[in-house]
Amino acid sequence: MSLKMRKSKVNHPLPECAVAACMWLLGGVWTPNLLWSLSGGPRRFGELRVDIPGISAKMLSVRLKEMEEKGVVVRTVLATSPPSAEYSLSELGLELLPAIEAIAKIGYRLRLERGDGMVGADR
Repeated sequence: MSLKMRKSKVNHPLPECAVAACMWLLGGVWTPNLLWSLSGGPRRFGELRVDIPGISAKMLSVRLKEMEEKGVVVRTVLATSPPSAEYSLSELGLELLPAIEAIAKIGYRLRLERGDGMVGADR
């Protein structure tokens, strides 16, 4: 006996799905953590490494470049010696913050309910 295929109750199939568009921006390991860290204002590369324990320099570099290419992060070269850069959220990145804040709120609640130290829940 085969099961009957049910019609989706969601009126926006992929690839036009708005959720898929946002998840493309938020996708990738460490991306939400970077958004969270940058929500407090501009940060330099080394500061982000301290903010996000466990992320390698290579992965941080890759994620920042991807986020910059997607228009979520702005890289500003500073006139220092030696030259350095800082990263900040673009207008698009700022628009994504309420979603990250909602996820963080659920994460905090889950930690309290479970009483455990879920990996990565602090970021």
